[in-house]
Parts: sequence; structure tokens; C-alpha cells
Amino acid sequence: MQNPEVRMPAFAGQFYPSSALALRKQIESFIEPVKAREDAIACLMPHAGYLYSGKVATQTASRINLKNEVILLGPNHTGYGKNLSIMTEGAWQTPLGELKINSALAKDILGRCRGLEEDNLAHESEHSLEVELPILQYFKRDFRIVPIAFLFEEAGVLRELGKAIAEAIEAQGLKGNSLIVASSDMTHYEPQPRAEKNDRLAIEAILSLDEDRLLDAAERFNISMCGLVPAYVMLVCAKALGAKSGKLVKYATSGDVTGDKGSVVGYAGIIIS
Repeated sequence: MQNPEVRMPAFAGQFYPSSALALRKQIESFIEPVKAREDAIACLMPHAGYLYSGKVATQTASRINLKNEVILLGPNHTGYGKNLSIMTEGAWQTPLGELKINSALAKDILGRCRGLEEDNLAHESEHSLEVELPILQYFKRDFRIVPIAFLFEEAGVLRELGKAIAEAIEAQGLKGNSLIVASSDMTHYEPQPRAEKNDRLAIEAILSLDEDRLLDAAERFNISMCGLVPAYVMLVCAKALGAKSGKLVKYATSGDVTGDKGSVVGYAGIIIS
């Protein structure tokens, strides 16, 4: 009988290989030489099938000194669960092993934000956080996680949550040993020239650490970035923890893989330090 406190992988064999050997081999194929890893407070990683976005996600993770605590912020594509959903107990299983939830940190965050609710339903069939984990595990075997999923919420609550995460990290003595991972793909199903143009606007806002500029650009230019809200919270939190700069690691689109440039999805890997 499965342990009900362990979330089993829902997308192994779909978005990424289900066997550890095949999974490691695919991730390894995406790696490029890195002179030195850098310390980071946060990052943005895409979450499509590894065939399409795995290279961007892997090359982003490969450039970071990964930490013992990872706060995962991702969009809720399914619509199940609460507007802001956090899991505070249990563990998540992937083909590369089990990752425990940092309950003390998760409960501290929960207690600091009025809009955040304990909710497992939002996470059961959601891929945006799950697909990041094997890539992170490839580079760091063991770490603890705090998973948070987002349906849309108003900016004031999002700002409160970003600050709450930063305050909880500091209160738990984990500043400098935590990484905020915002999970997001960029423009969805637009011609490549338009996707690149719109994504450049969103990327420039993130690199400037300006969450309000990011929201404004998304609204004005109808940028279909699914992790807009997690990216907003990530920026608020990262700045509260002392972030000063952003760096684009890699940008690509699904068209680079399929050859179809008429309707693409964009992928960006960004490091915030």
C-alpha cells in the first residue's frame, strides 16, 4: 500500500522518462560545460516536456550552487484546489528518489500569508513543479522542498506572499541556504517572431527585478506566460532576500526542436542573485 503522505510522480513516462537510467541519460545529454557554478537566490525554469524545454531547464540548474532548501512556485494548470495552495507535510517521489517537504518552513510561510491555504489537491495532477525536481536532483541528490501552486490572485496578496516566504526563510535561519524556483513557460502558441518579441519584454522585466513591470508588460502585450504569478512572487521574495541582478542563461522555443515556427512555446532560464 502506498504511503498517503508521499506524492507519487504523475508525469513520469510522459514529460520525462520513468526509469532513473533513461532519465539521467536524457538530462546528461542537455548539459554544456560550465566553468564555475554561482550562488543564486532564485531562478526561473521552464516546465514543458524535456524534449522541448529540458535543455533550458538543465543548463539553468547546472549553473547554480543548489541549496538544501528549495521553495517551488508554479502555476496551477488544472484549476483544482485553492487559489494559493501549499503542502506542509509529506514527501514527493520521483524516479531519482524521494524529497521531503520542509514542514517547519512550509508552516511558517503558511502562518505569515492570509491568502495561502494548506491544500494537496492542487498538487496531485499538476506538472509544473514535478518536472523541475529530477533536473534539480541530477545535480544535487538530496534537498527539502516547499511546493506552492498558484491560480491567479491579486497583486497585494502576491506581494504579501513573496515577503512572507523571505521572512520565513530568515526566521528559520535558512537565508543563504535556500533557492526560490519559479516554474514557467513563456509565450504559448504564437508565431516565433512574435513569441520572441513578447518574451523579450517579459525577460527584460525579470532581469531588471521589476515585478510590476512584468505584470504590466504581460497585460499590455497579452503575453501568455503561464507562470507569470509565480515569477512575480519570486521577484518580490528574491529582492527581500537581497537580490541585486538577473542573468539570462538560455532562451529557446519549441520550434527549435520541431522546426515548426508558426506556433511555438517559449522557454527561458534565468538566474537571480
